[in-house]
Amino acid sequence: MAGVAVSAGTPVAIGTRSLWLLPAAVLLVGAGVLAEYLRWRYTRFRCTAERLETEFRFAVHTRKSLPRERIRTVDLTANPLHRAFGVAALSVGTGQQERLTLSPLARADAEALRAELLHRLPEPSTSDGPLATLDPRWIRYAPISFVAPTLGLTAFGALFKVADWFGAGGGLLTWLLDLFGDLPLTTSILLLLAVAMVIGVAGALGVFAEMWWHYRLDREPGGTLRVRRGLLTTRSITLEERRLRGVELVEPLGARLAGAARVDAIATGMRQEDDDKTEAKTLLPAAPRETALDVAARVLGERVEAAGLVPHPPAACGRRLRWALLTALVPLLVLVVLGLLLTDVLLVVAGGVAVVALPVAVLLALDAYRGLGHGRHGRYLITRAGTVRRGTAVLARDGVIGWTVKQSVFQRRRGLATFTATTAAGAGAYAILDADTGEGLEFAAAAVPGVLTPFLETSAPAEASRT
Repeated sequence: MAGVAVSAGTPVAIGTRSLWLLPAAVLLVGAGVLAEYLRWRYTRFRCTAERLETEFRFAVHTRKSLPRERIRTVDLTANPLHRAFGVAALSVGTGQQERLTLSPLARADAEALRAELLHRLPEPSTSDGPLATLDPRWIRYAPISFVAPTLGLTAFGALFKVADWFGAGGGLLTWLLDLFGDLPLTTSILLLLAVAMVIGVAGALGVFAEMWWHYRLDREPGGTLRVRRGLLTTRSITLEERRLRGVELVEPLGARLAGAARVDAIATGMRQEDDDKTEAKTLLPAAPRETALDVAARVLGERVEAAGLVPHPPAACGRRLRWALLTALVPLLVLVVLGLLLTDVLLVVAGGVAVVALPVAVLLALDAYRGLGHGRHGRYLITRAGTVRRGTAVLARDGVIGWTVKQSVFQRRRGLATFTATTAAGAGAYAILDADTGEGLEFAAAAVPGVLTPFLETSAPAEASRT
């Protein structure tokens, strides 16, 4: 609470020089401390053979209870303040909206409770060591994500926001441009963007180190996978393997060009409402692709190859080209219209946009088509799609509970359809985009027998009726 008061009050105090901020900060910190003391003093919890229960009894009486058989995840988090006092926050969830948080607990007690809640199956570990540990060289993949430019532009935006508090926003911009002397305005702006990129790269490296330092993936006794990571704030995420329905190999464009990929879990009971949901399901951060494939094989218990996937018809390529060109042409046409109405400068900008955007759109569309594919491998079905974010989902066939077949007017004319495998795990649905209609129906019926078969027409009755 002291940190909140200082960080929020300092810029206001500098700008307004108001003396009332000091007693307001003292009151805020005191109220926060009192509220936390009361929460700690009057909160009790217990773990029985059937349930985990918490109770708060002060002015009001609140009681929460979770059946232990419905518990899917138990996560431990310790920020720097927690670590200084040897405590941690333990969060227990069922994968739905039900969640209990015990904060703080002694670190040893939190670890013991985590083990008691999840290690329900007395199975020995099938691994002689960790499934994966951090290689510091993986940090080189951090700057080639969208995080770097985002952090750089955010830093500049925050700088101008602080300057604006003191009425110096315009002066700051003038001062920055004056640093480059008599260089043209366009060159100065490009140099400022380069500085922002350098700041963004440094920020991306720092974010990766904070999130993934000390990373370790283990298979524990009792049938659980545990991911531990974090530099200042440590995190521990535990997942029951019997809830695992597969993995997804995620290859963002920058990482894919560098030969890297990350591995996400497809599992029931994963949190979907958290801002940290992407990292909560990540089993391996961006790493060399071969390493990612090896970790995925260790998690699944077998290596699933995606080399022999069924390619999609050329009509799927045409659809991607048309959508990509339409996406590029709409802003281009807007610039042209505004240029004709307002100023010729916009026409020059439109020409530059056309030279860059149209070839990039075509290349991305062709890459997206090359990335399409689906297939089967043992007890898994595989689907792959995407270009900016290419995902290869390896989904257990017995985890598919239904198929959704969609066919737009334009798809119908070209003999294409989208087949979506529905599951209770992960994102809930994994699509096979723009597949051949006949081949896709046969694949879906064979991949998960009995689900789609009752809705398919066979050729024998049709031939008999024609006879």
